[in-house]
Amino acid sequence: MSPRRNPETPWPTDAELGILQVLWERGTCTVREVHEALYGDDGAGYTTALKLMQIMHAKGLVERDDSQRAHVYRSAVNKQRTQKRYLADMVQRLFNGSPSQMVLHALGNNPGASREELKEIRALLNKIESNKIESEGR
Repeated sequence: MSPRRNPETPWPTDAELGILQVLWERGTCTVREVHEALYGDDGAGYTTALKLMQIMHAKGLVERDDSQRAHVYRSAVNKQRTQKRYLADMVQRLFNGSPSQMVLHALGNNPGASREELKEIRALLNKIESNKIESEGR
């Protein structure tokens, strides 16, 4: 079923991330379902999606159930862990290891945050602050 996986899964390419997004959203998919979700009627051919998914399987990024005629794929990597990995790398490489600089840059230079997103950010900041006060009081 699955090839041997390295302890450190390789970084997905941009095209592989697109496929992972589909699998994270839908769970399991055939190659045809992934192809239709990403490319629809135009863009890359079915064989391109198939080859990418075969490469991803060899890398350990996806798992394949080949017990049926149409192989069914699912993500072998966790969405949240992948996001954290990319975010940590970006913070380190672009913001000299400062998460606050990244957040300030994202919020200060990108006025696209909605009211609801800002509300979630405030709630998170309040939670972080209250947890910090509790831990300092011990």
